[in-house]
Amino acid sequence: MNVNYLVSLVVVVALSFVPYFGIDAGLKMLFGIVIPYLAFAVFFVGVINRIVSWSRSPVPFRIPTTCGQQKSLPWFKQAKIDNPSTTVGVIARMALEIFLFRSLFRNTKMQLHKSENGPKITFQWELWLWLAALVFHYSFFVVLTRHLRFFAEPVPFFVQLLEKIDGIFQVGVPGVLISGFMLLLAATYLLVRRVIIPQVKYVSLVADYFPLFLIMGIAFTGIYMRYFEKVDIVGVKALTMGIITLSPQIPAGISTIFYVHLFLVSLLVAYIPFSKLMHMGGIFMSPTRNMANNNRATRHINPWNYPVKVHSYAEYEDDFREKMIEAGLPVEKE
Repeated sequence: MNVNYLVSLVVVVALSFVPYFGIDAGLKMLFGIVIPYLAFAVFFVGVINRIVSWSRSPVPFRIPTTCGQQKSLPWFKQAKIDNPSTTVGVIARMALEIFLFRSLFRNTKMQLHKSENGPKITFQWELWLWLAALVFHYSFFVVLTRHLRFFAEPVPFFVQLLEKIDGIFQVGVPGVLISGFMLLLAATYLLVRRVIIPQVKYVSLVADYFPLFLIMGIAFTGIYMRYFEKVDIVGVKALTMGIITLSPQIPAGISTIFYVHLFLVSLLVAYIPFSKLMHMGGIFMSPTRNMANNNRATRHINPWNYPVKVHSYAEYEDDFREKMIEAGLPVEKE
């Protein structure tokens, strides 16, 4: 029985109560200033370390994952995006992967069905997984961008524009921002899928469930603050502006739920460099994605090859030309 999701849930719930009791104990400075600074310091150092580590990994040959016809003879039609041979093709494939999750769109799942003629294997298109992943990532991006209003004065025009689009459905006061609910909904789908599908559940680890529960906790506390327990927005902005300008202060009147929200965000930020969430940077560093497949057109030589003394055919012929001629063997030079 895979109980990794229960372990992750218990850990996230337990972590949520840490600031709840900490604020009551008078530790606002710790949860409002110290932990966010530490989290972002860990994030920047960790991300830089991962990127430097990836960049130092030896990639002596072209190893792109391809699909479709490679560039070959003129009468063979090349799959220029699936099997790019130029930098433009690589950029096009990367753009489709990053913005539309193209490989996930083409993903299928295999199922074994019983039939009159025995077991039968079928392949099904995983459209809902692709849609959920798309909604999850774009909602997350919109939520992050909207939060820039707490770190900039005046608020950038694109943030205000995005908020208007995000809150296009004016339902009550304050208006409903779609991205927060879509983020929570998509994360819930991705979680439930891992729990109820036996094959996916079998391969899922704590590291798969923990970030999902953490993000769901962040989304839930954010929604709760906006629609149910109103927080002092002026005080929150004073806190965030103080953090970003390196003159932190703890305004009075900010409710505990905000510190819970901030603590979960800090955990997520600090957790990113050590988790699968680093795929957001890894996609750009993956040699299976960022290389052109021009192995037939260009000879790639391993830069670490040590010099090897060879005896070429020309040298061989120079050594044995007379004997080869006497034996009636063809030679290139008389």
